[in-house]
This record gives sequence, C-alpha cells and structure tokens, in this order.
Amino acid sequence: MRVLHLILTTALVASSSTVLAKDKSNNIPAATETGQAVSCIPIRSIQESRVRSDGIIDFRVSGKKWYRNTLPYSCPSLKFEEAFSYSTSLSQLCSVDIIRVLRNSGSHLDSGASCGLGKFQPVEIARR
Repeated sequence: MRVLHLILTTALVASSSTVLAKDKSNNIPAATETGQAVSCIPIRSIQESRVRSDGIIDFRVSGKKWYRNTLPYSCPSLKFEEAFSYSTSLSQLCSVDIIRVLRNSGSHLDSGASCGLGKFQPVEIARR
C-alpha cells in the first residue's frame, strides 16, 4: 500500500467553467483547466499530492504538470489529516479507485474514511 502525505490547502470547482475558483476564506489557489479530464494517471509519475479540501486533491506528475481530482462526495477529515493511502493492482491511480484517510494516532496511523476518486483534470495552478 502506497502512502501519500499531503500539504494543506483547499479548492472549489466553478460549474462548467474553464477557470476553477479561488476560495478567499481558505486562501485557495485558482486553477485553469488545460485539457480534457482523464480517468487514470500513472502511479510512478506522481511526485507530489496536495489536499485542497475534503473533496479536492491536486497531484503533480512528471515535473510541473498538475491534475486536480474532485471527489464525487466529500471525504470526512481528509483536509484535517492531510494524508491518505490507496491500494491498486494496476500501475495507475484511477477514478474507480478508493482512498483511505490516514489518521495520526500518535505512534501509528489508523485508517479513517474510505472515499472514491473522481476524474483527473489537468490544470495550471495560479501562483499566490
């Protein structure tokens, strides 16, 4: 099982717009769609993950390319814990995969909520 530790931030998706809104209350970076959403990204290409909210995770792959994954449903405590795990038999992380929130219990990590992923939207994230 591969574990990703994540950095705090949050984002909201503007409905059917090519610009993803910035949430001023949480100082969330805006993002602009740069292509069609895809169902999967190669696991070996994932270099960084950032939890933006209980429903959005940004994945940096192969250098400076980012994919924003908007979960179909809110994932309780994802933003608070900033860590999740996944298990897949494929070499890709896909929209049909389930992540599990990891809760820090002092000396070990416990598994929290299980949540489905959405499609991976290529984006350019605005600088702050």
